[in-house]
Amino acid sequence: MFTGIIEELGEVVAVEELAGAARFRLRGPVVTEGVRHGESIAVNGVCLTVVEAGDGEFTADVIAETLSRSSLGALSVGSRVNLERPMALGGRLDGHLVQGHVDGTGTIAERGEDGTVRIQLPPGLAKYVVEKGSITIDGVSLTVVEAGAEHFTISLIPTTLALTTLGIKGAGDVVNLEVDVLAKYVERLLTHGGGAKEAVR
Repeated sequence: MFTGIIEELGEVVAVEELAGAARFRLRGPVVTEGVRHGESIAVNGVCLTVVEAGDGEFTADVIAETLSRSSLGALSVGSRVNLERPMALGGRLDGHLVQGHVDGTGTIAERGEDGTVRIQLPPGLAKYVVEKGSITIDGVSLTVVEAGAEHFTISLIPTTLALTTLGIKGAGDVVNLEVDVLAKYVERLLTHGGGAKEAVR
C-alpha cells in the first residue's frame, strides 16, 4: 500500500525484452536504500516487485498485461519516473490509500499556466471521479478540482511540478490513473451485495 507522495524522481537506465514481459533497470538512490529482493516499489503508480537492487539502482520485471494496461510500455532509456516505497505500518498517511493497481490510462488534454491540467478519462472511469475526491496520476495523490463526463481537472502546486514527472509532461502525454478504491468497493456492495444477513449468535 502506498500514499501517493512521491519520494524521488528516478530514471530508466536499461530495458530488456523478455518472453511476454520486460525487465526494467531504474535509478533511484532514495527508494533503494535498504531495499531487498521481493519488496515493492511503485513506478509511475504501478506496484512492481524488486528483482535485484544495488548501487542506487533496482530491476523489476513487468508482464505484458501491465505493459499494455499502463504507460510503462512506453518507457525507454532516459525516461523519468515517479518512485515511492510502500507506506510503513504506523507511518503517516499524507496522501491517500493507493494500491499501485492502475485502473486505466488517461491523456493530458490541456495545461494551463496556472498549474491547471485537464485529463481525458478512459471509458468507464468517470463514475469513480468526483469533485474534491482523490485520484492517483502516475503515482501522485491529487485532488480533483472538476469532474466531467469524459474528463477531469487538477491543479498542480510548484512542489509537485518540480519533484514529479507531472512537471515535464504536456498535452498528448499518457498518464496512469488509479481511482479511489473505496468508490469501487461501494459500487460492488450496492450492485452485488444483496440483502444484509442476520449475524450468527
